[in-house]
Amino acid sequence: MFKDFVSLYKPYKKLFFLDIFSALMMTGIDMLFPLSVSYLVDNVIPARNMRILCILCIAVLLGYIAKYFFEKVVIYYGHVLGVSLENSLRKRVFEQYEKFSFSYFDENRTGNIISRLTTDAFDISEFAHHGPEDFFISVFILIGSFVILMKTDAVLTLVIFAIIPVMIFFALSSNSKWEGAMMDVRKANAELTSTINDSFSGVRVVKAFTNEKLQYARFSYDCDNYSKFKRLSYKFMAEFTCNVNFFIGFLKLVTIFLGGYFVYKERITIGALMQFMLYIDLFIQPVNRFTNMVEDFQKTKTGFKRCMEILKTEPEIIDAPNCVDAGKLNGDIEFKHVSFSYGDGDILKDFNLSLKAGESVAVVGSSGAGKTTMCSLIPRFYDVTEGEVSVDGVDVRKYSQSSLRNNIGIVQQDVFLFSGTIRENILYGNAEASEEEVRRAAEFANLDSFVETLPDKYDTIVGERGVKLSGGQKQRISIARIFLKNPPILLLDEATSSLDNENEKKIQQSFDKLSEHRTTIIIAHRLQTIQNAKRIIVMDKGKIVEQGDHETLLAQNGLYAKLYSAQSGIIE
Repeated sequence: MFKDFVSLYKPYKKLFFLDIFSALMMTGIDMLFPLSVSYLVDNVIPARNMRILCILCIAVLLGYIAKYFFEKVVIYYGHVLGVSLENSLRKRVFEQYEKFSFSYFDENRTGNIISRLTTDAFDISEFAHHGPEDFFISVFILIGSFVILMKTDAVLTLVIFAIIPVMIFFALSSNSKWEGAMMDVRKANAELTSTINDSFSGVRVVKAFTNEKLQYARFSYDCDNYSKFKRLSYKFMAEFTCNVNFFIGFLKLVTIFLGGYFVYKERITIGALMQFMLYIDLFIQPVNRFTNMVEDFQKTKTGFKRCMEILKTEPEIIDAPNCVDAGKLNGDIEFKHVSFSYGDGDILKDFNLSLKAGESVAVVGSSGAGKTTMCSLIPRFYDVTEGEVSVDGVDVRKYSQSSLRNNIGIVQQDVFLFSGTIRENILYGNAEASEEEVRRAAEFANLDSFVETLPDKYDTIVGERGVKLSGGQKQRISIARIFLKNPPILLLDEATSSLDNENEKKIQQSFDKLSEHRTTIIIAHRLQTIQNAKRIIVMDKGKIVEQGDHETLLAQNGLYAKLYSAQSGIIE
């Protein structure tokens, strides 16, 4: 863990050493002040030597002017170091998240993910900035003070410094409990974040079912849970801080009592006692810094473990060491004895299917038959449990993920739009496309006539997740993305499910045009949309149970005929 933490500084070594050097110089200037006071009290003031007094005061002033610039460097560049580390770590964690397969996001709540990218990264950067500063300054002050005070009076110095280990022991006695409490606080905070995210992301569902009270109850529970662990962490923090503060007071009392006795016995001078008192105040700073450092360390240790856990988690789906660039694929697709499971029962079992380049196939079946899962295996959103999925005769696991997916266009039933403009969402299909290409894609998707009615046209903001648009309008934007991408393989998962009949027919015509010379898999729930398909595959419980054209399947009087019969009242 220490090696991992130190590695964060590698790209910012110059900033780190500048910060530490300036902090030590600043501290060194502070340590000269008690010596100056002792000399003034014992020698200059009794001798009424104004010349030396003025020279000494000017020297101290120059020292504080120098300290001003060193302190400015520490405050500014130290925080720049922290921000740089935070930025770098956050990018690394985000990049790692993007490597994970769908299964990771299926099993982990959004709040936990967000917490690692925000709170954890910030706490780590704070400690990464202040921790080394506090450590080096504390060591410098303690060693420097010890050397100087030993020259003044060894006995008083040893008594004072003998108390410090006892103080540290009691301070650390609550350390393990505090660490455990901080871990619980992080977990509770992640759960609270997830609940907040769910509540506001699904606000329409909440209001539609008038479940505001239920959602508030869930929020209130997570809120109370977070507060409970927070209070417990503050209990241990209070114990830690009070231990330290008690010994600081005790240290001052011992110094004034024993130092006063030594003055009475003429063992030390009044100036030396003042020097001791000033150094006590000075090396109390390391104790305070140590207190803050331990507090920050508890937050950082928890957050750093969580971030490292992500960075060291091997993605389930990775490029093979000898993977190849897919280039421009033709689109021959084959499933060979494929089985797949999410962990609790097979979704696909000994599944076999072959599609020639340019062929269009419709896939139907009841909910849970494995239609969407089958499509998800082609771009390697999941990897097969058994068997092989190949494109152009090559196992998809032998292609690099990015080059494979560049050849595949997907329109999903659950449309997701990014908060931004209509143009930006269409350009997600091809970021380098021209304005003319964007408009042509919108025209193919039957979107242009709607866009032209808007005041801001293609610069219209769609809102978070496209909340300002209807379901059909969002679906057409997602379809326009695919037209813009223009891939050799199309996966259409209920692509027209949110459209009215009139628009559905227009989009279907566009799909027919786009599907020419492209391998197309159309997952359909409404059977009227695929009646003209030359090949229809019927799936049930992860297997193909029927296939043929519409008339052939009806004549077989099997599952397809039952599905068609169940819908016929609606269709007709």
